[in-house]
Amino acid sequence: MIASRPRSVSQHLTPLALALALVVGLILGLTWGALRIQVTLAGFLNGESLWSKAQKQAVIDLEIYAQDGRADALADYRKNMRVLGADRWARDAIASGHYDHAAVWRAFRSAGVIPDAIDGMIFIMGHFSSAPYMKPAIDAWYSTDDTIDGLDRIAGDLQRAHADGSITPAMVATARARIAEANHFIGPRADTFSAQIADGAAWIGTVLFLAVLAVAIAASLLWLRMARRILQGIRSSEERYRLLFDSANDAIMMIDESGGRILEANNTARAWISSARVPLAGRRFDDLFANGLQSKPKGGATGTLLDDNTGGLRQVEIESNLVDWDGRQVRQAIIRDISERMAIERERRVAAEALAGIAEGVIITDAERRVVSVNAAHAEITGFGLHEMLGRRLDEMRRLPDGEPLPESIWSALAGGRHWSGEVQSRRYDGSTYPEQLSISAIRDAQHRVLHYVAVFSNVHEAKAQRQRLEHLATHDPLTGLANRAAFERQCNAAIAAAGRLRTAVAVLFIDLDAFKIVNDSYSHAMGDRVLCKIAERIRKQISATDMAGRIGGDEFTVLLGRLELREDAGIVAERLLANLAAPIVMDEYEIVLSASIGIAGYPLDGADATTLIANADAAMYTAKSSERNALRFYTPLMQANARQRLQLVSELRRALANDEFSLRYQPSMDLRSGHIEAVEALLRWQHPERGELSPGEFIPVAESLGLIRSIDEWVLRAACAQIREWDRAGMPKFRVAVNVSARWLAHPAFISGLGKAMRDFQIPSRRLALEITEGAMLRLGDETQRTMHVLHELGIEVAIDDFGTGYSSMAYLKLPSVSWLKIDRSFVTSLPHDANDVAIVEAILAMARSLGLRTIAEGIEHEAQHEFLRKAGCDEGQGYLYSYPLPAAALERLLNPRQTPARLSLVPPKQQS
Repeated sequence: MIASRPRSVSQHLTPLALALALVVGLILGLTWGALRIQVTLAGFLNGESLWSKAQKQAVIDLEIYAQDGRADALADYRKNMRVLGADRWARDAIASGHYDHAAVWRAFRSAGVIPDAIDGMIFIMGHFSSAPYMKPAIDAWYSTDDTIDGLDRIAGDLQRAHADGSITPAMVATARARIAEANHFIGPRADTFSAQIADGAAWIGTVLFLAVLAVAIAASLLWLRMARRILQGIRSSEERYRLLFDSANDAIMMIDESGGRILEANNTARAWISSARVPLAGRRFDDLFANGLQSKPKGGATGTLLDDNTGGLRQVEIESNLVDWDGRQVRQAIIRDISERMAIERERRVAAEALAGIAEGVIITDAERRVVSVNAAHAEITGFGLHEMLGRRLDEMRRLPDGEPLPESIWSALAGGRHWSGEVQSRRYDGSTYPEQLSISAIRDAQHRVLHYVAVFSNVHEAKAQRQRLEHLATHDPLTGLANRAAFERQCNAAIAAAGRLRTAVAVLFIDLDAFKIVNDSYSHAMGDRVLCKIAERIRKQISATDMAGRIGGDEFTVLLGRLELREDAGIVAERLLANLAAPIVMDEYEIVLSASIGIAGYPLDGADATTLIANADAAMYTAKSSERNALRFYTPLMQANARQRLQLVSELRRALANDEFSLRYQPSMDLRSGHIEAVEALLRWQHPERGELSPGEFIPVAESLGLIRSIDEWVLRAACAQIREWDRAGMPKFRVAVNVSARWLAHPAFISGLGKAMRDFQIPSRRLALEITEGAMLRLGDETQRTMHVLHELGIEVAIDDFGTGYSSMAYLKLPSVSWLKIDRSFVTSLPHDANDVAIVEAILAMARSLGLRTIAEGIEHEAQHEFLRKAGCDEGQGYLYSYPLPAAALERLLNPRQTPARLSLVPPKQQS
């Protein structure tokens, strides 16, 4: 590195020296050119001098000849005229542009012009005859031609006169006058020619001097600038060298070859080895290494351990070579820290071992996709070892899942620098195949050319099976295996789209089991699940393979029928389903009989999407269940209107609870023997802001079906308790107040606590409150019936069984301790005493009640005959319009005013009070 410094300086200085030589040569060349021009101008001046002298001498010689007739004077005249003629001929030849250079050169030479100036004169007269000073001079020269020719004529005339002796003084005088006139004309012009040539020579000399001076200055400045840049380059090169030397990541040292001592070291070497107290320069190179150097490095790389300034050892590699440094042999040593490289090599060995031990198979191929290496997992997964795979193509054993070869697009994507991953079908050694998740990447060189392909794969058979199970769970009901709601809706939308193209119909059947809750309550939820599975199996058997069954929740099922000619064609399948679902189901030792209600909605009449069809089929099912169970109904727009009305009613019921729109009416219950009022039944009314007063039959069923009945029951209970407290404070008689309880509120875990809290909040004695519960509510309570009745008995609350004899009666609950009353339903009272069947039923109920020690209340008494029959039959109390309509609290207070005698009420029904 350091040995290159002198060569680098000489390389920098060589252009500078060449530039200096070029500047000197340029200045010398310009100077030589100026000299040549000066020589040419000197030739012009010389020629001018000869020409001027020749014409002047010719005039003198001619005048002597004219006066004396001397032959030598004429000869001298002729000689001078030849000089003028030669110059004139050469001038005219050059001006013509077509001339013999040699002849012109000889003409000027014969006229006495300096030989070295002739070529320059010819060039200037040929190319610069119009130049300043040159043109006036040549014009003056041309202007004397005629006059000189006149002198020649005068000489001829004189020569002839002297020859024949006819010369006279007058002739001589005339000739001398003409000669004087010619001389007078030629003289100024010759002076002009001389002055112009002299001034031109001076001007050209000045221009040449300035030009040479300017060029010399410019060349010198350029050379100086070049020299400065070169010197800056030398300094920059020196600084870069020093910067590179000191900032190199490797330690660099210059060692005296003869003594082995360090002459110079860079910053990295000082940072690794030196300290402030022990400088590196002058130390022996061998002493820097642990246990010294075993051999002196001579080219190549030698590994050893370096003692660093922390007291530790650094693993290094040394490269050295001899260089000429300032005229002496010096060894340049480059010390490279290979600790990281060694660590990387160890990591590579670990990675190679890890690669061999990973569970995924790994294949490495060359650029032609031929296998060069595989790991151990490859043999475990495929059965092919490295020996069987060497040289085989990666894609030879693999196909796409559909059996097609791997497309070229995979390799095109890899060639484009992308990664490829996908599922393929791979072949094992035994010929079997398995699904494989394959990932391929390319390893490239510095020129981005593919060197190797690396493929990582794994057997995804189990993962696919698990994924399929998860996908099945995501789209199917886990209990029955039927499609869930989301999958059913997707398939329904697809069927609707196909029907739109084929102009066919699609039908959705909404199936709801009737009274399925009784199965759960009477047997168990596990038994109920088994029944649901059996129902699903029956539904599946009644539809074709192209149709679809689903369970969307609880005991609700849906069926999708596609490619129907008409919506009504679904009725055949629905009838078949009704008959099949009504057949007894045998579970263990039990025989369970169920029925179903089915609603049917079809595309395109009843909706254009799955959500609408299912909602409309649900509305049709609700109508079937409401009118008669075990029936089917086709959807009509009125059903949806009823459904919307129910939804609107829910919103209005919530508003009614919030705005206190409910009120209670109280209907007295009479002792049939004494005529005294023994109790009142709290009956709910709704003062609708638009429809006026509504009876419970108009909104209670909707509240029960949509989950609002509990809130309403709670309001009724607390309102009744509050009214009892008001009556007690007003000194009213202590009669019993009966409150109706729905099945949902009775079965709710918070019922008992809510009842106790209401009684505590309003300080109501338990004897003042009675609960009326229907047979259906008792049955829905299921296993909790006995516990709830015992708790009510402990609270001192009496229970009346309402609508007795109209439901699925189980006589066991009549023995429960809190049950004290049986209410005979109005359906048995209406035809008394004329209908023998009703008479027998009522008498049987009264006899059973007396046997069980229960008291009885008859509902719906409207005639005196009914009153007399029930009184004589032994019924304890009666309710009906014969005695009183349901009354507001204020009206009842007036009726039961303690100041009036509460004897028996009139048997004539009073007018209804508002």
